[in-house]
Amino acid sequence: MDNQAVGPSGKSPYAINSDAKSAGSAQQQRPHDLAERGRRINENVKVAQSCLRSTCGCDYDPSTDRLEYDYTYDETVKKKKQPLPRIRERGEFYVDSYNGEPWACSFGTNEESGIWMNSGDQAGTIMAALVWLLMLYSAATVTLLTITEGIPPILGMIYNFLCFMALACHAKTSLSDPGSVPRTSVPQENQRRDSASHSMCGQCQTFKPPMSHHCRICNRCVSRMDHHCPWMNNCVGAANMKHFLLFLLYTWTCAAYSLALFGWNYFFCADEDCTFNSVVVHLVRVMTVLCIGAFLFTSSMLMNVCYGLMTGIGTIDRLKKKATNTMSQSDEEPIPLKDVFGIQGYHTWPFPVDPVFDDYDRIMGYSTPQRLAREQQFMERKTPANTPDIVPAPTMELPSCVNDFLPV
Repeated sequence: MDNQAVGPSGKSPYAINSDAKSAGSAQQQRPHDLAERGRRINENVKVAQSCLRSTCGCDYDPSTDRLEYDYTYDETVKKKKQPLPRIRERGEFYVDSYNGEPWACSFGTNEESGIWMNSGDQAGTIMAALVWLLMLYSAATVTLLTITEGIPPILGMIYNFLCFMALACHAKTSLSDPGSVPRTSVPQENQRRDSASHSMCGQCQTFKPPMSHHCRICNRCVSRMDHHCPWMNNCVGAANMKHFLLFLLYTWTCAAYSLALFGWNYFFCADEDCTFNSVVVHLVRVMTVLCIGAFLFTSSMLMNVCYGLMTGIGTIDRLKKKATNTMSQSDEEPIPLKDVFGIQGYHTWPFPVDPVFDDYDRIMGYSTPQRLAREQQFMERKTPANTPDIVPAPTMELPSCVNDFLPV
């Protein structure tokens, strides 16, 4: 009997051909597997849609609005294309490029999260919920006083409006991106011109803008970070400083207003022998203690924030400079109010709407290749056709990563 030929690895050379044959058959079966996988995902999406309708009561029409996964197979490159969520609304498709998750309803603090929320800190979540509980308690107490103790209803309506605005600002601060630095951040043009080296975050492994800090709770670098507030369960940075400042102002006003209201009701009672309900008396006593504590706390926080705006130094930077005795060497400039409240107009300042900045990159302290590419294309379109090309200086060149986003 003839001996079978054996290769260097101890296997028969015919085994290689058989493996290749089995791999080819697997490639032929791959489109079918992808279609089956897409069918299963669509079934899961239908279950999620039914849960969404039952929980939020949305009027969902599957004939006009639906989420589809496009699992296709390109035979030319032999690769499976990445699935893109496509939302069809009134017959038109919109590609959700912001988030790869269905409906972009993921909660978190990373770049892939659809809604910013620090859900990993349980202590912060409890403290943020406690703020809402105390505000609702105070609103209910004042409403009860207007019903039982003869306080004018207009005064109770004003207090409830102040509580509503405070809670709206609290929700906006907690659920807003404080100014997190993305992974694609690059130094600005003036930063590249003034310095050849730049700081990098050891945790994020990305460019670290000036006056930014890495939050260990949110696990992100935040531009112009002031501090991490456990009552907000979020960081306070350049993007949500307006909402945080409004919350402090409305809470301070609520505390002072309620103390004045209680004092007016107690000392200026219409009847000579005023009799108060025992339940109302206990509620007012508890609320008086809470209002005094809230008044003192918000007063100190307002002074701290205003001092940081006037000096241009945040709370974290100020503590570091005091620890190293370098406060006198600070050369930061005051932060203008338009860098906090935006440029929409004074009528938008009292309301928790997102500010619009005149120069977003300057306020955040970084830029992105996409924005740099758009700016370069805009400048090229503004340049007249008969103008000779100007070769930029080496210090003005864009980073090499920007070329990947420019059209060929």
